[in-house]
Amino acid sequence: MNQLRLPDEARPADQPRLGRQPSTSRNELSHLALQLFIEKGFDETTIDEIAARAGIGRRTFFRYFSSKNDLPWGDFEELLDRLRRHLQELPADLPLLDALRLAVIEFNRFPAEEVPYHKRRMDLLLNVPTLVAHSTLRYASWREVVAVFAGERLGLPADDLEPQVIAWTALAVSLAAYEQWLRRDDADLAELLDEAFRKLPTTIATDAEPRGR
Repeated sequence: MNQLRLPDEARPADQPRLGRQPSTSRNELSHLALQLFIEKGFDETTIDEIAARAGIGRRTFFRYFSSKNDLPWGDFEELLDRLRRHLQELPADLPLLDALRLAVIEFNRFPAEEVPYHKRRMDLLLNVPTLVAHSTLRYASWREVVAVFAGERLGLPADDLEPQVIAWTALAVSLAAYEQWLRRDDADLAELLDEAFRKLPTTIATDAEPRGR
């Protein structure tokens, strides 16, 4: 397998010049780890094995990630910044639910070559017990971005009930779409997210007509 490399001027201080070079980014190290998780399983893969595959030491690994549990998330802070930008760039007169729908779709839009990694990543995050527990911290950060946006639109503090309800609902809708995406090989994630958000008002309406199974 080809190793990911850093140019000499970007080499961490503890990495010797000879031999394999460290991963060039958090995302590339995350990809490499995902490949190992596919080969061996998440719980069976060690940090030492990931570092060895990347050609780096343990100390360098921890400059990128604080734990193995963070690896499937990649550069999550950068993704959150991207979500903030999507929300801020939307027209102020766009209805709140439409704004969230469009921003979440853009947040989850990836190049075609990234889709297999992302699919494996979400399969891990939604099904590995250790990661399910760890994910609550990441989901809280995601919800905070949505709650701040909703609060600004509504003229309310982000921790008020209404922005929090909106943030929790947006997360639930997104996860429901992800579960469908993982179950169906031919599914398109953007289409599922769009459909899920569009169905939300009628799905939870109290006067909606019951539908047969």
